Amino acid sequence: MSYTGPDFEPSQPRRSPLRRALTVAVAALVPGALLGWGVYAAVGGPGEGDGGGSGRAGGAGTPAAPSSGAPASGAPASSPGDGDGKKPAGSSPAPTSKAPSASGPALPASGPLTGKVVVIDPGHNPANFQHASEINRKVNVGTHWKECDTTGTATNAGWPEAKFTLDVAHRLRTLLQEQGATVKLTQDGDRSFGPCVDERARIGNEAKADAAISIHADGSGAGNRGFHVIMPGSVHDGAADTRAIVAPSAELGERVAGAFVRVTGTAPSNYLGDGTGLVTRTDLGGLNLSTVPKVFIECGNMRDRTDAALLTSGSWRQKAAQGMSEGIVSFLRG
Repeated sequence: MSYTGPDFEPSQPRRSPLRRALTVAVAALVPGALLGWGVYAAVGGPGEGDGGGSGRAGGAGTPAAPSSGAPASGAPASSPGDGDGKKPAGSSPAPTSKAPSASGPALPASGPLTGKVVVIDPGHNPANFQHASEINRKVNVGTHWKECDTTGTATNAGWPEAKFTLDVAHRLRTLLQEQGATVKLTQDGDRSFGPCVDERARIGNEAKADAAISIHADGSGAGNRGFHVIMPGSVHDGAADTRAIVAPSAELGERVAGAFVRVTGTAPSNYLGDGTGLVTRTDLGGLNLSTVPKVFIECGNMRDRTDAALLTSGSWRQKAAQGMSEGIVSFLRG
C-alpha cells in the first residue's frame, strides 16, 4: 500500500542506468547474502568497503523533519552500530505525521503468510526523552546488565530516530498484513517510555513469532553511509541462549539485506560488515534474550547528510519497508 501523506523529498543524485542495473543484478545473483557486493564495488559503486565516506557524493544539505512540525536541534551523535544501546539524542522529538495504519492494526488478510506471526520492534520510543530515570535503569540482558532503553539518535536537524522507526514499522505492518501475516508491534507510540530491551525480546517470544525484526537508524560519523543488518551470535550465558536461533536468524538477515538492496538501491554500510551489510553481535539484549528468529536493521546513518536525506523521505521509507517485507516473506515462505 502506497503512502501519500506529508513528505520531505530532497533531491537525490541520479544513478546511471548501468549502476542501477548492476545493483539489481548483484542482489538477484547472490540470494539474500550480499556476498557478491564486491562485484558492485569493483565497477565503481559508491561508498563500498570499510573506509569512512570515501568517494561518496554529498547530497543536499541536512533536511528538516519531514512534516510541518519544527525540528529540535543539538542532538549529539551516538557511536557507530550501537543497536539498542544508542546514546540519548538530547533533544525533544519533533512532531511528524503518522504513517498508514497508525491508528491501529488492521485484521490480517488471507494470503501466503496466513498463520504466520511477525513481531516488529520500532527502536526506542518518541517519549523516552521525558523519562530519563526510567530508561537509564539497568536490566539483565543475559550476558550483562544494560540500560532499559535510550532516546536513540537524530538527524542534525533534530528529527529523531524514534519517529523514523515507528513510521517504517507502520508501513511494514501494512505490507505484511496484506500478505496475511499476523503482526504485533512491541510499541506503537502508546507507552510513556520503553519498553525496555528485555521486554522487547519477551514480546516476540510470547507471541511465538515466526520472525522478528527491530528497526533502527544509526548515529555514526559523517561520511559513514549505508545500511547493515545485525544478527545474533551464539550466546549461552545466564538467561541468554541464542544457539537455536543463530542459523535461522542468519537466513532471515541475509534475505532482508538482499531484498533491501534490491528495492531501495541503497549500498551496504561502508563502515561495518566488510561491505556485506551483515554484522554479528553478542551484546544486544533484544537479540540475546530472543528465542525466535530475529534481526536488527540499521537503515542508514542519520548523522550523514546524504543518508539523512533518504531517511527523511517518505517515498524512501516506503521502499525500506517494502525491502524488509520482501525479505521477511522470502524467509517465511522458504
